[in-house]
Amino acid sequence: MRTATSVLLIAMGMAMSPLHAATPAAPADPPASTVALAPQINTADFAQFDKTLSSDAFGGRQPGTVGAQRTTDWLVEQFKRMGLQPGNHGSWFQAVPADSAELLNTGVTLDISTHGKQVSLAYRTDMVAQTLQAKATVALKDSPVVFLGYGADAPNWHWNDYRNVDVKGKTVIVLVNDPGFATLDPKLFNGRAMTYYGRWPYKWAEAALQGARACFIVHTSDAAAGYPWSVLRNGSHGPQLSLPASVDPAPRLPVAGWLTRDAATRLFAAAGFDFNQLEKAAAKPGFKPVPLDATASMTLHSKIGHIESKNVVAMVKGSAKPDEVVVYTAHWDHLGTDPSRKGHKVYSGAIDNGTGLSMLLEIADAFAHQEQPPERSVLFFMPTLEESGLLGSQYYAARPVFPLDHTVADIAVDALPIIGRAHDMTVIGKGQSELEDLLAGVLKKQGRVISPETTPENGFYFRSDHFNFAKAGVPAMLPSSGLDLLVGGKAAGEKAAADYTAHRYHTPNDVFNPNWDLSGILEDTQAIYELGQHLSHAGVWPTWYADSPFRAKREAMMKPVAAAGK
Repeated sequence: MRTATSVLLIAMGMAMSPLHAATPAAPADPPASTVALAPQINTADFAQFDKTLSSDAFGGRQPGTVGAQRTTDWLVEQFKRMGLQPGNHGSWFQAVPADSAELLNTGVTLDISTHGKQVSLAYRTDMVAQTLQAKATVALKDSPVVFLGYGADAPNWHWNDYRNVDVKGKTVIVLVNDPGFATLDPKLFNGRAMTYYGRWPYKWAEAALQGARACFIVHTSDAAAGYPWSVLRNGSHGPQLSLPASVDPAPRLPVAGWLTRDAATRLFAAAGFDFNQLEKAAAKPGFKPVPLDATASMTLHSKIGHIESKNVVAMVKGSAKPDEVVVYTAHWDHLGTDPSRKGHKVYSGAIDNGTGLSMLLEIADAFAHQEQPPERSVLFFMPTLEESGLLGSQYYAARPVFPLDHTVADIAVDALPIIGRAHDMTVIGKGQSELEDLLAGVLKKQGRVISPETTPENGFYFRSDHFNFAKAGVPAMLPSSGLDLLVGGKAAGEKAAADYTAHRYHTPNDVFNPNWDLSGILEDTQAIYELGQHLSHAGVWPTWYADSPFRAKREAMMKPVAAAGK
């Protein structure tokens, strides 16, 4: 799901609660739906899809397991039955290679030397760390430490924490999130709403680009990070995955990690600084990096391996412009099985992402049975390794089946709440592209509206597979089910969503419930289908809004297409 899943976050939410009942049906019967559904979009099929995908036979759909093979084979069987075609030049699959690095010396410490004093920070208690270079041994040795504020070079906000500082070979310490969140100033970055500059992948990537030897992000609070320290601590177990350098040649950090707030406070105090004061200063324009007069040392020994998983790709071929494509996305992978658990051991993933997969299957069936085929091709893209850092979609963006300048848009669905009918649909990261205007038009016919997400500070727009399309310039949207329920309103919807997060999300409790009220998610499925229908008409090219950070890349990409008169 759209969580802080990365090489360090693969096990997000692994702190388990006792088995909890699945999401209950609505407390009362809402008015009968007046939305006209395509015949293929129906309760029986949706329920059977989700029930099958989340069954124990699929073993939690973890890449590299028998359950993964069963999952991908079953998905292809459904597409064949519906009459779709293979989506990758005659193949139903796209192979995705990945490197793995599993830390062996888990008793490692980050050793700080400053003013003749030694501060040792313990793994998982004070910090977590890994290498992003897929090397068996990497070492920091007396690396100078610099506090770099938020570690952002954001020209659109006239902000550059790297200005006039050389960090080559150094260890940089940065804060999670961005200055807008810290100050709640709506004119500073995006105010409360996190930008991509606030996310850990950006901070690590920018530090590597600047030549840093290591980068540690301070987990200043659960609110600032969007998840508790336990997510980072638990996620540090096991192999951490990344695409090979041959696919993703961007610079990578030898050492990447996180610090607790307490650890950062102790480190700064030993160096003669007040962390709280520097944290406040870092959120003000004009902040200058602070060398801490300290050095960092640590050595990581890792077991390096290589795996291969598979993206699933199926399509309905366009009748007029088959070389242009509309992409629907829903990841198929989940977290597998934990044999050490008592009771239910399988991470079934009925919501995450059984719901998204089931929605795409319903939509695929509807497109395959249209009286008039779509003018453009429609690709149903089910990536792997989302739970390991969006790697399947990252690979596709680097090796697309359809050229990105021929890709009209990507619509991704991920972990949709099944809580009944709603007055709205949520658009994660609302305010990005004309896809929202098109969806609003579809919803208006249903008597519904678009709502923004309730926690923009968590940066969910950057945490699901559509984001790799967005980074590449393709207009991409992450819609989700609405929380303003017909029965109980926003209070009931938000309570149900919070209950899922607290008791089922990324646990073996995320199981199929035969008593689910599917009326709401079927309305959502119809809306997303109709949006894709509109996009499948030749000549429709949605654009990013003027202030979107992804607009420039799209405009540059499309100039040759426009010049060719396509």
